[in-house]
Amino acid sequence: MLVALTVAVSVTALVLAAWCGHAAYRDQPTKDWHFIGMAVVTLLTLVQLAVGIVLLARGERPAQGSVIFVSYLLGALLAVPAAGFLSLGERTRWGSVTVSAGAVVLAVLEVRLHDIWGG
Repeated sequence: MLVALTVAVSVTALVLAAWCGHAAYRDQPTKDWHFIGMAVVTLLTLVQLAVGIVLLARGERPAQGSVIFVSYLLGALLAVPAAGFLSLGERTRWGSVTVSAGAVVLAVLEVRLHDIWGG
């Protein structure tokens, strides 16, 4: 697995978490700019999913199994969009908290993906 891509997804997820956490601190809901940030993070996780599938197709295997690896890739892809969708239903500061929590979950999933691959 590409370590640089995993680090990039983790860092952008943590930046998004801090940004939405700051919005929650200021008692603001998620705004259009936050959704643009979520789209960037989701795009990076989509690239990571594609890279992971290509690596598996080339015959490379993760240390802890392909099924769990693909499951974590899909979970990582869905973490931020799911939090963003939930934040649309909660147009208060708690929507921002939800996105912040989803981004932190994504960063943790990235660490686990690195471990599953054998890093």
